[in-house]
Amino acid sequence: MPAPLFEKKNVIVTGGAGFIGSLLCEKLLKDCRVICIDNLVTSGLSNIEHLLKNSDFEFLRADINEPLNLEAFPELEQFQVKVQGIQEIYNLACPTSAKKFDQFKIQTLLANGVGMRNLLDLAVKYKAKFFQASTSVIYGPRPADGHYFKEEEFGHYNHLEPRSCYDEGKRWAETMCLTYKDVYNLDVRIARIFRTYGPRMPLYDGHMIPEFIIDAGEGKELSIYGDESFSTSLIYVSDVVDGIMRLMSLPQDIGPVNLGSDQDIRLAAVAEQIKKLVNSASPVVFKPPLLFMTQLGLPDLTKAKDQLGWIPLVTLDQGLKKSIEYTVAHKGLIRPGM
Repeated sequence: MPAPLFEKKNVIVTGGAGFIGSLLCEKLLKDCRVICIDNLVTSGLSNIEHLLKNSDFEFLRADINEPLNLEAFPELEQFQVKVQGIQEIYNLACPTSAKKFDQFKIQTLLANGVGMRNLLDLAVKYKAKFFQASTSVIYGPRPADGHYFKEEEFGHYNHLEPRSCYDEGKRWAETMCLTYKDVYNLDVRIARIFRTYGPRMPLYDGHMIPEFIIDAGEGKELSIYGDESFSTSLIYVSDVVDGIMRLMSLPQDIGPVNLGSDQDIRLAAVAEQIKKLVNSASPVVFKPPLLFMTQLGLPDLTKAKDQLGWIPLVTLDQGLKKSIEYTVAHKGLIRPGM
């Protein structure tokens, strides 16, 4: 990666107006100049509104599925891309809507193929270090024996299922990263992110934690898309961002790394904990699973602990309290369908 000519690195965050991406932009702005790229399909400007006045931050409403010529954007003149180049690219761009998954299938498919090619070509052009936000779904469903997933596992699932454009797409995206590394000597980093929650998670979109909070506060039933045994791990978003930045700071690529919580918890227990925190008597009900809401396995965190010096720091109770504060403050500003 070429050293920046100026004091701060130029970095790109795609999906930067999203849940995890916006918080990553915030952290990077402490030491970098950030170009945030997002088409706002499943994200929102409200996540980055507070960053727009920062002279080191620029938002581009653009689609990674279209070629990106950074030097053609007049708003990027201050970044002097022709001279300074781009030092790092963080790719978090892929629709992740639980309730609207079917609506964005083509965008999801293309983001994991065409979009990946466009971004990797950009990384080759500028010799930029490249981060890919992968996912726990590449391992397939929760194993029958309950073992924790190590990074060396290949995963197993049907690539012709209705949600394969995401699951298989994310596997293919990893393959593209490694192929570009082999052919172009590109410095790539891959994090397999497990189920994440926290402030700025989309509201009214089928995501469990914010919907539990809203429904509990309004006295409505809390819907779990599965049965009483549905359990999962939950990692707070700031811990994920910390893991991403630690991975990118390493001098050499260490291969894919799991970022998640290895604590298994029943969703019914999470719902009850939220009810207690908001003083709600809402009933908990169980409904048929959504395509994007499946029971996933848990991560083996040995590699993250040993090679990144990373462990989750935010407890579930702390994270839920922060999530409740955010959701209560924003639920009236973001209504269903917005």
